[in-house]
Amino acid sequence: MTVIVEVSVSEDLTAELDSEITGSDDVPPDRGQHIPEQSLLQAWATASYLNAKPAVTSMLITTMEEMQQLNKQYREKDRPTNVLSFPMRSPEVIDMQLLGDIALCASIINQEAIQQSMKKDAHWAHMVVHGMLHLQGFDHIENSDAEEMEQLEIKILGQLGIANPYRQTGI
Repeated sequence: MTVIVEVSVSEDLTAELDSEITGSDDVPPDRGQHIPEQSLLQAWATASYLNAKPAVTSMLITTMEEMQQLNKQYREKDRPTNVLSFPMRSPEVIDMQLLGDIALCASIINQEAIQQSMKKDAHWAHMVVHGMLHLQGFDHIENSDAEEMEQLEIKILGQLGIANPYRQTGI
């Protein structure tokens, strides 16, 4: 199971991170972002991939404002969210599975980790696993589907040495 992960950080988030480093007073109060290293994002995505065919996905790490715009544009929900997945149908004729794109909101994921008393990397891993499962056709609209997806998340996270996030938070 090989997954190539292309990671990019949005220009707005890069500017915010640069402001933090230079000590600018213009940094909004929800900043102070933790962003996992690409090797971790790669490992979490690979652990979440359930197919033998090589695959590629991209991840965009973004701001709350940009995530709200994406959520409004694609889901008609005018609020930011932690993770969005945009599955892609891969043509049968190519050797690599094109999974699609995942958008991750750094500030929301980090805030949730703090609120849930979780290590930030553990929550990031959960969000990457969650997004990867969506790219592979899993969803949580129906209760039975949600339970199946949660059990798979728990199993994958356990294989990564990460505790059951639902037990910790009571979600």
